[in-house]
Amino acid sequence: QVQLVESGGGLVQAGGSLRLSCAASGRTFSYYGMGWFRQAPGKEREFVAQISWSDGSTYYADSVKGRFTISRDNAKNTLYLQMNSLKPEDTAVYYCAVRIGSNLYSSGSYGYWGQGTQVTVSS
Repeated sequence: QVQLVESGGGLVQAGGSLRLSCAASGRTFSYYGMGWFRQAPGKEREFVAQISWSDGSTYYADSVKGRFTISRDNAKNTLYLQMNSLKPEDTAVYYCAVRIGSNLYSSGSYGYWGQGTQVTVSS
């Protein structure tokens, strides 16, 4: 029912910025919201940010607060993640997904994962 395609990843130096996009097809508004996760080599998939459709509430991992901003363009059915002041520890594959469960911090509450886009931050 829903397909997601991430883009915008790449190589950037520490302190730089990237804007990730997640183009959606299908009825994403039928669900609770959408979010971004990331996964670095040898680590579990980690919550990054989420936006709720009901009231537009946004939530962020402590590690990215003040640096990342999640947003959505409803007309384009596209999710964004603006990443500023990037650090080497932000290096990971970034995934977008639809939230289908109640716990917005848990990957188990998401489905319809995209293929991911690689973000690499050099020191």
